[in-house]
Amino acid sequence: MVTFLLRQSPVSTASKRFFSSKLNFFNGVRREGQGSRFETYEPSTWTRLALVHNSSEQDIDEAIQSASTAYKNWSQTSGRQRATTIHRAAQLIRERSDAIAELETRDCGKPLWESKLDIQASIDCLEYFAGIAPSIHGQHIQLDDGKSFAYTRREPLGACAGIGPWNYPFQTACWKLAPALACGNAFVYKPSPLTPLSSVLLAEIFVEAGLPAGVFNVVQGDGETGAMLAGHEEIAKVSFTGSVPTGKKVMEIASGSVKALTLELGGKSPLIVFEDADLDNAVSGAMLANFLSQGQVCSNGTRVFVHKKIKDAFVNKLVPRVKSLRVGHPMKEETQVGALISPDHAAKVLNYIESAENEGGRILAEAKR
Repeated sequence: MVTFLLRQSPVSTASKRFFSSKLNFFNGVRREGQGSRFETYEPSTWTRLALVHNSSEQDIDEAIQSASTAYKNWSQTSGRQRATTIHRAAQLIRERSDAIAELETRDCGKPLWESKLDIQASIDCLEYFAGIAPSIHGQHIQLDDGKSFAYTRREPLGACAGIGPWNYPFQTACWKLAPALACGNAFVYKPSPLTPLSSVLLAEIFVEAGLPAGVFNVVQGDGETGAMLAGHEEIAKVSFTGSVPTGKKVMEIASGSVKALTLELGGKSPLIVFEDADLDNAVSGAMLANFLSQGQVCSNGTRVFVHKKIKDAFVNKLVPRVKSLRVGHPMKEETQVGALISPDHAAKVLNYIESAENEGGRILAEAKR
């Protein structure tokens, strides 16, 4: 049985029920993982949310076998049938969006208003691919002799795997799941061990929406679990979101069986402000590019280059806006900046700040922990 400790604050009945259940999911039901255990914490208070069981090799085999078996029937359904199921899941998410957003905030530490936007973006994603599902088709090609023709068919791949990050847990799961289901594939998803909760809720919602048992499965664990997924002979494709070094490892493992592979990897994105820029707009862009999700976004503008002629004017507009940001508990509606994902990550950020100071940088706006 999974063990939980909840902080003493109001939480919804849905969250309490969710935190008292098993967190592996395959063949349509929750399962207790048979591997080692790990703890997951609420980033804002570092209160333990769950003691989670990793998926063992046997669990992963069972989850993939569940997906492979379910794929045989799911892949034969029409695009319209698949669209109906995905649309129904989107509607259920819309009806429960506040509770899901609360769970997401407790899981990853971003402000509640951001989580609400993420859930809406997830609904948009599901509805988009539900709309595409009935229109998936091949091509008819007339050949040169005028009598012969060729045609193509778009066919699903089989059981696919997704490995997700911790900064957009629910949304990334939807991004990976929706196109896979729309095209007739089955899916096994591994969330980050730092945010293991909301993808299990997503799996439950899809089953309630009518998705056959085994089409969508969730396994838990760290890099070892991801490696077992990426290398499994019955997985036809892997979709990974995360760091460049881990992406390289996933690519190497998947190449052993020449799997289809999609990688969305972190970057070091620059924001360049030229001397003829609209300063107010440029400052707003810099704020969004650096403070959304506490700066924990792969496309954040982690370097801001400003033309020397307008640097002082830019800084004079930027600093007051940074100082006005409301840093606080992510469950409060007025909070603009929530919690970093973990103490280790916070220490890394503070180390970068210290390094910048040692290299001659100046702190112009500071928030104490």
